[in-house]
Amino acid sequence: AYERRFPTCPLIPMFVASDTVNEYKSEDEAIHVIERRCKLDIDAPRLLKKIAGVDYVYFIQKNSLNRRERTLHIEAYNETFSNRVIINEHCCYTVHPDNEDWTCFEQSASLDIKSFFGFESTVEKIAMKQYTSNIKKGKEIIEYYLKQLEEEGITFVPRWTPPVACKLESSTSHTRRPVSPAINIPDSATKEGLNNKEILNASSSPSEPTAGTPDDKLDADYIKRYLGDLTPMQESCLIRLRQWLQETHKGKIPKDEHILRFLRARDFNIDKAREILCQSLTWRKQHQVDYILDTWNPPQVLQDYYAGGWHHHDKDGRPLYVLRLGQMDTKGLVRALGEEALLRYVLSINEEGLRRCEENTKVFGRPISSWTCLVDLEGLNMRHLWRPGVKALLRIIEVVEANYPETLGRLLILRAPRVFPVLWTLVSPFIDDNTRKKFLIYAGNDYQGPGGLLDYIDKEIIPDFLGGECMCEVPEGGLVPKSLYRTAEELENEDIKLWTETIYQSASVFKGAPHEVLIQIVDASSVITWDFDVCKGDIVFNIFHSKRAPQPPKKDSLGAHSITSPGGNNVQLIDKVWQLGRDYSMVESPLICKEGESVQGSHVTRWPGFYILQWKFHSMPACATTNLPRVDDVLASLQVSSHKCKVMYYTEVIGSEDFRGSMTSLESSHSGFSQLSAATTSSSQSHSSSMISR
Repeated sequence: AYERRFPTCPLIPMFVASDTVNEYKSEDEAIHVIERRCKLDIDAPRLLKKIAGVDYVYFIQKNSLNRRERTLHIEAYNETFSNRVIINEHCCYTVHPDNEDWTCFEQSASLDIKSFFGFESTVEKIAMKQYTSNIKKGKEIIEYYLKQLEEEGITFVPRWTPPVACKLESSTSHTRRPVSPAINIPDSATKEGLNNKEILNASSSPSEPTAGTPDDKLDADYIKRYLGDLTPMQESCLIRLRQWLQETHKGKIPKDEHILRFLRARDFNIDKAREILCQSLTWRKQHQVDYILDTWNPPQVLQDYYAGGWHHHDKDGRPLYVLRLGQMDTKGLVRALGEEALLRYVLSINEEGLRRCEENTKVFGRPISSWTCLVDLEGLNMRHLWRPGVKALLRIIEVVEANYPETLGRLLILRAPRVFPVLWTLVSPFIDDNTRKKFLIYAGNDYQGPGGLLDYIDKEIIPDFLGGECMCEVPEGGLVPKSLYRTAEELENEDIKLWTETIYQSASVFKGAPHEVLIQIVDASSVITWDFDVCKGDIVFNIFHSKRAPQPPKKDSLGAHSITSPGGNNVQLIDKVWQLGRDYSMVESPLICKEGESVQGSHVTRWPGFYILQWKFHSMPACATTNLPRVDDVLASLQVSSHKCKVMYYTEVIGSEDFRGSMTSLESSHSGFSQLSAATTSSSQSHSSSMISR
């Protein structure tokens, strides 16, 4: 059935043709290797194809059939642009070791974009879209050819036997083997790093109906190994939410384990889980959280005085993080580093925790999706209740709660002093009820008795400062020297530096105060490209051209709306006395963009001069509600108006010399980043107000 996809497949419009470039058959016909060069018409914007100078891309696909081992291995890699983009895919069909009536299908693929004419992000999104659509359609295609075989009277395939055995048993009829049913077979066009495994029953009788959608079924071994116990309803929710992300979200798709965390955090209410997951995905993209472990090095002050670190694992196999909060100079760290550096360091700790959970899952052979945190409060006093330090702690708790749900398996609080109830009263309202249930608090030396530390951590790894024999490499903390303190102005500049280590910029758009970006074009036929996400509210996107330069940009002066931090930049360039049609002209039709949408586009300039990209307020943004109070709702009194939108954008100009052939204007294209709707409003309000409070 799979071989019938060649030389071309009408069910895959992008698969134009294929030619056999190499073929090998062993003498006993057990091995058959065939290598093909496949011609693909990728569904990409016409301008992008013009930039690349190609209409089609070519892949090399090698199929290795081993009838003796009853396996089919499929390898594919791209021939076109192989010096810029590296795509590798491997698929494998095998017979299930415990049930020969089952066919196993495993797949892995990787995508590495080194450079692509400045359109790396666009290429990645196209690859992901094409890949997920092919996976979804793979089952339909194989079923089509299986049905075609049945109509031709082919209902079984004889098992291969050695030539000698065939002669000796020529009078013996072959045992009939049922044909494997439809299984996912993605095309080898554009691939993203994914892992997919399906084991499907191949009996000729109709399969039993299951709850939910037809595809709501995961392999039981996969669930037991990586996800833990799931009811049919929970399994169905996971599949549906993952499919929704694959169809609507154009960025990196989280792993099943991470999606499951958000579902568990909302008791498998799929709508609520989707809302908080979408907020988190937008936040991760804006602040480049996926790359924080590779691109950010903690300042030396943190490495010397932040009294926390990873220390082996608990009895359940969870990674163990030790925090000596009582020995930490929170005031000194905030004065020396600022709130943003501390937050980023905590984010890097959480990202490292996710990585360690994956490693421990492999080591212990069972799903481990959370970690244990041991907090030693010896030394905690009123110094730790310094208001800016508490504010930083509350904000960190809020960010972690929103973006790393169900990652804390257990929190052991040891040697809690008398001042602890005061701190607990301040922070507990910001902690989710499910998380609070995981707290175990011990006063004095109670942790050494029954029901204490030994119930959760092996004796061999109890840290030395808690009376154990294991040397713990966690820094001892101590007072931060006042010589390392910095002024408020220095800390503000550092905060800006930390939050702008991304190619994207953030801007606020108010009613009557659009945000505008000036681009000067010297050579006609240059191409202006843009990529932006509407994080909050609805906006109208415009592109204007003027022969004369506008006045130097001025910050908006709307009183309460005046924002100077990177989270709320607002620049207006078009003078109020300018008239459309006289002083400047519109070069693209206005584009209305809804909250949550991601928009990419390009404009080929016809004239030199000054081009202005404008994001303008369109309508009243929707309001979202939340059960938990927000840090800045309490500490900053929310001075922000509801007449506010927020965008995250990136622009680039590519010279005409980098293009091939003729070019035409390409209108902005909605990619429907994740249909966030009002889902981002809540988190956006919190982020914006925190920017104001700083």
